[in-house]
Amino acid sequence: MLDRKGVIFVMSVTLILLVVGIVFLGALMRAVFGFGDSIISMPLLALLPISLATSISLIGLGGFTVAVLTVFSGWKDVDRPVLGRLSISTLFGIPVGLLLVKFAPNAVITYGLGIFLIVYGIYSLIKPKLLQSKPRLWLNKPAWSLPFGFAAGMFGSAYNMNGVPIVIYGTMRDWKPAVFRGTLQAHFLVSSSLIIIGQFMGGFWSKELFVLYGFSLPAIGLAILLGTFIHGRIPSYKFERYVFIVVILLGIMLLINPA
Repeated sequence: MLDRKGVIFVMSVTLILLVVGIVFLGALMRAVFGFGDSIISMPLLALLPISLATSISLIGLGGFTVAVLTVFSGWKDVDRPVLGRLSISTLFGIPVGLLLVKFAPNAVITYGLGIFLIVYGIYSLIKPKLLQSKPRLWLNKPAWSLPFGFAAGMFGSAYNMNGVPIVIYGTMRDWKPAVFRGTLQAHFLVSSSLIIIGQFMGGFWSKELFVLYGFSLPAIGLAILLGTFIHGRIPSYKFERYVFIVVILLGIMLLINPA
């Protein structure tokens, strides 16, 4: 029979393994598609006996790590002019998101965003091929990247959903898979840097966070390798369809876990 210390030790190991597994799933999603890690990982981490601040900070650090390693390997595919405009407008959206948290009901915003993602994803999947093939030339104008970057900063600082507006922008621009994934990761690198600085200044960091992050690092590295392997074997003509399916699933996740 285990004594009290032994029971605590076993529970701690179990908890660490569960956290590492969840971080791996989120990092794998990010490595394959370029987004979706937080919406998958956060609801699962909420089921475990760790604080919300630790969960948020762990996903922030994990996302930052994935972005750093992915950007280095895919920098040549990044749409740099668009990245610059998205990053600048993201800065202006961050304080608006903080006000949104203070004055807008969280459930209302999350439900609304979830419904929008489901409708957008379904529409994009079922609309006629003729409409899909038409170029959206108006989106190529530099100014159109600004509202999407602003929305990314707003939703990122408020609900840790900075990827959603950029995903929508990328699909509407019909980016090639390599450009889509590379530009998303580069933008995440900028926005994640700001987010983790804010989390540090907000007192979210703890010893528990660094223990879990340290154990999660090998899993993140493995997820990046596996995700890059899977991404490279997805046919380009199917990639956008898979992205829309993931968007729908993320919308459903938001409706199931609105908090």
